[in-house]
Amino acid sequence: MNAAALAEWIGLAGAAAILAAYLLLQSGRLRGQDWTFLLLNLAGAAGILCSLVFRFNLAATLIESVWFAISAFGIARRLLRGRPA
Repeated sequence: MNAAALAEWIGLAGAAAILAAYLLLQSGRLRGQDWTFLLLNLAGAAGILCSLVFRFNLAATLIESVWFAISAFGIARRLLRGRPA
């Protein structure tokens, strides 16, 4: 498997992680401040950004960069408030 194909699979896994987080949130199984929700979104955005290295799309890069930053902000906020995992 070449690097572009691997990046595509990583991007698909990232998309699945974001969709799983959203489904779990909407079904009431997670809250927006839960570690699982935050980490799924962070990892998902990172995976999609990885795939965009090989197939660049400005709009997707912008939204995933912001999605990553918001998720990182949520994680940092939880850590600074001292909430255990």
